[in-house]
Amino acid sequence: MPPTPPPAVQLTSVLTCPVCHHAQAEQMPTDACQWFYECTSCHTMLKPLAGDCCVYCSYGTVPCPPIQATGAQGCCG
Repeated sequence: MPPTPPPAVQLTSVLTCPVCHHAQAEQMPTDACQWFYECTSCHTMLKPLAGDCCVYCSYGTVPCPPIQATGAQGCCG
């Protein structure tokens, strides 16, 4: 029996602002980490939480593509 292929990497994540709770679907970059994100509602500048590599891993519904692909702890080393 052939091995099961890994699941496809999702490129859309919904970021939720911890200040105003606005949720916004965003396309994640595959070639760079996103360390800053400005909430489209309240304009708070989001930064990764301690221990997270990017804003998608801190505030998104889906972790960033490198984390999805490898299961690594960080993507931006």
